[in-house]
Amino acid sequence: MTQAPDIRLSGDFHHAGRPLFSGLDFTVAAGGWTCLLGPSGVGKSTILRLIAGLDTGGSFSGKIAAGDGEPVAGRIAFMAQSDLLAPWLDVFGNVTLGARLRGEASDRTRARTLIEQVGLAEHAEKRPASLSGGMRQRVALARVLMEDRPIVLLDEPFAALDARTRAEMQELAFETLKGRTVLLVTHDPAEAVRLGDHIFILSEEGLAGIEAPALPSIREVDAPETLAMQARLFRALRGGVAT
Repeated sequence: MTQAPDIRLSGDFHHAGRPLFSGLDFTVAAGGWTCLLGPSGVGKSTILRLIAGLDTGGSFSGKIAAGDGEPVAGRIAFMAQSDLLAPWLDVFGNVTLGARLRGEASDRTRARTLIEQVGLAEHAEKRPASLSGGMRQRVALARVLMEDRPIVLLDEPFAALDARTRAEMQELAFETLKGRTVLLVTHDPAEAVRLGDHIFILSEEGLAGIEAPALPSIREVDAPETLAMQARLFRALRGGVAT
């Protein structure tokens, strides 16, 4: 993996002839976790898809650039809320899918190491239908790691999991994605507080940065600083002031 750069997105986005956001200036900090919260429909996932180079169904006028001056394209791995596993492939096949789609030889040793790292060594030959939701997301995470990209975009990947599995996946993702530039779009203030080195709220009024707790990530869910920050974010998301 090459050194992880920061990513800056600035500009305007229109959908169906209407502005979704204007004059936005958003930086995803290098080598850490940036969490983006906000109500539905304000453009959080659109920002993520713009950075990823995916279709948005709208029109963007502006600039997306990496801080090191190198192209953003080709240096991104993406993990969605749905695991997007191919149902006809087993765990090993799904983890190595990217290389196969590019017509490249898969590093089988690395794939098996990653499958073991996410706790699925005994399930490598199983297909998605026989895996739990948490296990499927572990496969998706291993596939992201297999791509070995310096920039990782996460679009609510743990939202559909139960509370215990979600916490476990947060911890696993945090540990395995160390050193990468990570942007996490989430609706969950608790998740943002646990993981975020940098926290932003996007609303109809624009983008606001919220100072993260002084505790290092990943933060304990019951730490006083964590609980206080969650309350601040809830107030901000409901239109109050995050004081």
